Amino acid sequence: QVHLVESGGGSVQDGGSLRLSCAASGSTASIYCMGWFRQAPGKEREAVATIYNGGRWPNYAESVKGRFTISQDNAKNTVYLQLNSLKPDDTAMYYCAADFKFGGSCYRREYNYWGQGTQVTVSS
Repeated sequence: QVHLVESGGGSVQDGGSLRLSCAASGSTASIYCMGWFRQAPGKEREAVATIYNGGRWPNYAESVKGRFTISQDNAKNTVYLQLNSLKPDDTAMYYCAADFKFGGSCYRREYNYWGQGTQVTVSS
């Protein structure tokens, strides 16, 4: 079991920045992939960025490439998502997720553990 707690969301103006954090506890050594996902009102949840445990091989949604950066601090069992050049279309609830299954793509998989989410609102 893994417990995930997100923080860092908020309201910013178009072009602003935020840094989201996801603190993991529990069986963190068993984590193979971690990711950030988002869901806007009336839309399906989508993958934003994923990373292999240890901070390797990040992958990003096309819509956020060059603006968002996923990273990991292994000592703190924390994954970050730096959001730069934010746009109103980035407004959503952002969720952190973790998965234990070994092998395969971190970007295209079902994740078993989810945080409660943190809201990001970008105004024009």
